[in-house]
Amino acid sequence: MLSVSTLNRLARETLEARFPLLWVSGEISNLTRAPSGHLYFTLKDAQAQVRCTMWRNRAQLLPFRLENGMRVDARALVTLYEARGDFQLGIEALRQTGQGNLFETFLRLKEKLAGEGLFDAALKRELPHYPRRIGVVTSPAAAAWQDVLAALRRRAPHMEVVLYPAPVQGEGAGVRLANTVRKASERALEDGIDLLLVVRGGGSIEDLWAFNDETLARAIRACEVPVVSGVGHETDFTIADFAADVRAATPTGAAELASAGYHAARGRLAMLEQTLSGTMQRRMHTLAQRLDRAALRLVHPRERLAQAQERSERLGVRLAAAMARRMERLTAGQRMLRLRLEARRPDIRREMERCARAARRLGQAGENLLQRRTERLAALSAHLQHLAPQAVLARGYSITRDAEGRILRSATETDVGKAVSVELANGRLRATVNSTEA
Repeated sequence: MLSVSTLNRLARETLEARFPLLWVSGEISNLTRAPSGHLYFTLKDAQAQVRCTMWRNRAQLLPFRLENGMRVDARALVTLYEARGDFQLGIEALRQTGQGNLFETFLRLKEKLAGEGLFDAALKRELPHYPRRIGVVTSPAAAAWQDVLAALRRRAPHMEVVLYPAPVQGEGAGVRLANTVRKASERALEDGIDLLLVVRGGGSIEDLWAFNDETLARAIRACEVPVVSGVGHETDFTIADFAADVRAATPTGAAELASAGYHAARGRLAMLEQTLSGTMQRRMHTLAQRLDRAALRLVHPRERLAQAQERSERLGVRLAAAMARRMERLTAGQRMLRLRLEARRPDIRREMERCARAARRLGQAGENLLQRRTERLAALSAHLQHLAPQAVLARGYSITRDAEGRILRSATETDVGKAVSVELANGRLRATVNSTEA
């Protein structure tokens, strides 16, 4: 049995694996710009609509301001927002409708060069495992140059880099890039490079158009050393990517491919880092979307304070009424208890007289009881005197004991010649048995 969160996660993973990045055309509606910089909107046509999310790092690259009612082509990833179970598109790039002509030109050139065999896999060369020095074709002012340097410092700080400056955008940039690639190829032996990177950061299809130049593609294919292209973001493809020996997703990726041999020992760690980064990014995007949706439902603090004040006033009125009723009940109860106490108050004088009479009766009864007990004690004492052994001896009786001190009650208890003692009322006799009579 699956939990709801597990079901939504599996549905998201299935959608993302089943549908590749694709272009979707439609009209913008319900556009919301979150404080975080993320964009939320609906892409619709006459028959249907779908929710869309564009994260800040993508939205800030838009070359135009997005507005409701605008018709656009969206490069999107089909996904599911797990927290709410909403089917949506994750937007990677937007272009205004009409820019598809450039894409058609791109496809025609790609088909032409592919027909000539320029992109054949058999022509691709393996990258040197341990390059001694690499060349980089890009603009020194571009962020891609800094990305390459940063990646190499991190992964292979000992590797030397030669910059071949060239414009990466604008009119004539494609031809100048081609010339720079030819120059790098001619100077490869002199400069000691055994690998060439052609790189540029991401942008719209117009920004990257210089890398769709036929002259540049042929120059890359004719280069004396292997060429790695790293143009745009992971989802951007140019003719230069197909002409190069190896295509990297980004300029940083190109630098990573160039330093792959030196970084092989850390390959496993890099893979885990990439997996963690992707997971954290999706998690951050999910949390950001949840935060943005929660922010849209937030109530202004002034309104919250007004609601709290109104509620406090209502509670104050109810509390005052409840306290008044409680005080009335307590006052009535107090009056009733006071009346009951007055009714049950004792007559002290009458009770004192009753106690005095009881005390007199108790004293008289005690004297009578003492007198009766004294008389009974005297009678018992007299009776006891009659039963006392000395009184019996005084009447002429005696007590005879043998030599061991045992009282003799029969003549058979002693023998002739035995010594005996006779106790009288006054004194004691010592005697010897001369004869016995039973």
